[in-house]
Amino acid sequence: MGQQTHRRDDLLVSSNFIRAIRESGYVSLSTALAELIDNSLQAAATEVAITIVRTKAGEDPEIHVEDNGEGMSRSEIEACLRFGGSSRFDERQSFGRFGMGLPTASLSQARQIEVTSWQNGRAANQVFLDVETVATGVPVDLRARRQPGNTVGSGCRVVWRNCDRIEYRRLAWLERALRRDLGRLYRRFLSSGELVLTINGKRVDPVDPMLLTAKAEGRSARLAFEPLRYELAASSGETAFVTVRFAMLPVHHWHHLDNATKRRMGIVGGAGVSILRAGREIASGWHLMGAKRKENYDDWWRCEIDFAPVLDEHFGITVNKQGIRPSQELQEALGAELESIARLLNARVRQAFEEVKFQAATETSCRIAAAADVDLPVIRSAGKGSGALSYRIGSEQLPIETMFTSVLKKRTLDVTLNVDHPAFVALYRPLQTLGDEAGRELRTALELFLLSFARTTTLLLRDGHNCDDLLRVWSKTYGRMLQKS
Repeated sequence: MGQQTHRRDDLLVSSNFIRAIRESGYVSLSTALAELIDNSLQAAATEVAITIVRTKAGEDPEIHVEDNGEGMSRSEIEACLRFGGSSRFDERQSFGRFGMGLPTASLSQARQIEVTSWQNGRAANQVFLDVETVATGVPVDLRARRQPGNTVGSGCRVVWRNCDRIEYRRLAWLERALRRDLGRLYRRFLSSGELVLTINGKRVDPVDPMLLTAKAEGRSARLAFEPLRYELAASSGETAFVTVRFAMLPVHHWHHLDNATKRRMGIVGGAGVSILRAGREIASGWHLMGAKRKENYDDWWRCEIDFAPVLDEHFGITVNKQGIRPSQELQEALGAELESIARLLNARVRQAFEEVKFQAATETSCRIAAAADVDLPVIRSAGKGSGALSYRIGSEQLPIETMFTSVLKKRTLDVTLNVDHPAFVALYRPLQTLGDEAGRELRTALELFLLSFARTTTLLLRDGHNCDDLLRVWSKTYGRMLQKS
């Protein structure tokens, strides 16, 4: 007694299997819920509502996921909790593939699963699975039971009861984490309006790790290049494209943000690659970067790789769609170029921080020039304002023949030095190594020399003055700035 007997052709022992499948490897509640949302999208749902409740204090939460999709027929709902029971097994056109998502994800989080579905206003059907009952050896009964009451349209509702794997004990914290995670996983669908996702009645907003839509200091990240496309052959013989996008964050405008703001925006610790399958993120990390190791500067650029399910073998998609194992062919097709781009963007970020550091060191000179400006001939500009100018000195890569550029905008004279010009190397590199007072005074004198020249050309050349006038006014302007230093 108490020892189960099985036919010799039994493939598995249900009582043991049901316990083992609970350890199926979903890394979080978000990734488990994503399996249900995938099913809803595949059923043409436009609205998915997640409700999280705790019926009694101290008890495990209960989670409801309801959509307005096409619903399931009686035969489909009787198969939906069977492993591999999908009617779309091994399809490569959308999210699902193996028919393992609903039962595996549900069992990874809950001890009781209830699925109810209805179509075209007809009576709903329901199936139920209880871990404890199956674990005792009682045969599984997944026959659909017709539910009383009226329905409207079509849809599906999955209820997880006794959710004993929830990593958050406070539901407010859990809800906040789900908004962040699901907003990121389904950002494409949320931002396009294809999906309205709510948690406890509140709409989930898209979360873009590329920060192309994030606004801070009036700036957003921008694409570093046009999207790259790589055509690969699938095992079926057809071909499909892998699309890669890189974004650069605005170092000059965001570097000064406090750490709390940087963490909230996802700047700090956000480096890496986001992998999207059919528009839904399935992995993020340091993927396909070759021998390039992740560094702090890599927080300031991002990469996004998008592919169609037909290329699953190349990305080594797991059953639960969380993580990738790139094939050798994929690494050979993308790895070398992506690594090269990663190193290029890292170098650009380094240069941007050097420019920020350089500009900070010029603040003294710009302040002196502004103090002297009230005693110099007025430079009139279009629009409002004709008072004293303010000044800014920056540095960046310019055409090799250009020593520096200057532009007057909104009463600020902006001078940009060319880091690739021989004069920058000859003058500024030695000055940057001098840390004493004499070195700082020499640097200030040089910068006032440049600012006075830029101001003089702005004043005179636009009015057609000759070189003699230029030299005379420049000498007077430079002398006045030096007197203020």
